Amino acid sequence: MNPRPRRAMLFMPADDFSKISKGAALDVDSVVMDLEDGVAPDHKDSARHTVAQALQSLSFGQTERLVRINQLNSALAEEDLRTVLPALPDGLVVPKVEDPNALSALSARLATFEREARLPFNTFSLLAIIETGRGMIALREIAASTPRLAALIFGAEDYTSSIGAQRTRGGLEVLYARSAVVAHAAAANLQAIDTLFTDLQDLEGLRADAAFARQLGFTGKLAIHPNQIAPIQTAFMPTQDEIAAAERLIVAFKERQASGVGVFAHEGKMVDMPMIRAAQNVLARAGRLF
Repeated sequence: MNPRPRRAMLFMPADDFSKISKGAALDVDSVVMDLEDGVAPDHKDSARHTVAQALQSLSFGQTERLVRINQLNSALAEEDLRTVLPALPDGLVVPKVEDPNALSALSARLATFEREARLPFNTFSLLAIIETGRGMIALREIAASTPRLAALIFGAEDYTSSIGAQRTRGGLEVLYARSAVVAHAAAANLQAIDTLFTDLQDLEGLRADAAFARQLGFTGKLAIHPNQIAPIQTAFMPTQDEIAAAERLIVAFKERQASGVGVFAHEGKMVDMPMIRAAQNVLARAGRLF
């Protein structure tokens, strides 16, 4: 079965029930209720309870329900987990990941919670934000830290600050980092989610940035306003022609597999496994089973 599509992931402050309620009705791939940067220090506790209330009382439809916790190995993260896990989010977004061992330890804790609550193993997914120089250097180890990890997310704003770079509209200062996140995600069979686009008024700029992110190999992008959802999801949604071609190729591949054929000709081209994987990626972005 395909991984869940995460073309657009909408962040919202976790202490605003009204915004969470509106986000739940937007039919976005994922919503991220943010307990970290989106909440003032003196509102953290009330925000945790707001998230728990939202998870237990709102209907999100097919939208994935994620919570960004505070930085691992902090008292804030401990309180986040204690309050939020019993409300059963679909997963946790972990900020400023630098230490693969800390991510592994979190995964073990989630496994213990699942076992004690008699939940299926891997009920909770993990998505790691790479947004520091140290995190970038440890990408290989982070990507391999736990089977529970579903995606690597690139956070450009904190990353450029951490390495002393200047953030520019052209983005050359983060091109290496974006490509590195994509490469390590692909090598570990993870999704790669691109950084946010900060200019809320420039939807054309957003479309261009999302198209470039898809060209680099990202499978989705962060959003910080409902108006950004449609341009992002459109950018990462394959066309009907691409979907139809991918489906035909997968059907042909399965037929050849059944007859023991390896490399084969299809619609005038020789087909090998990289082309099959590319077709599977197209169908994954479209939310199709294969």
